[in-house]
Amino acid sequence: MAASDLRIVLTFSPEDQTRLRVSSVAVPDFFSAHGVAPAAGDALRIGGRQFVVQGRVWEHDGLRPVLRLLMGSGHAASDTVFG
Repeated sequence: MAASDLRIVLTFSPEDQTRLRVSSVAVPDFFSAHGVAPAAGDALRIGGRQFVVQGRVWEHDGLRPVLRLLMGSGHAASDTVFG
């Protein structure tokens, strides 16, 4: 399957969805033209917050495969602990 055949949808908690909408943060299309689908544990930075892929759900919208990424709660950069 070519990367362009796969639609990847990020799914956030209601609180994070509201925060992104109120802050007018545009969620970039991170995975367009990527040959490798994201995996659980991958981290994304969006609007100064870090989100981790908690799970993946494969679906089909009738036209093509859809990979829904279940994103963990966002943490501000100052709240993030590595290691």
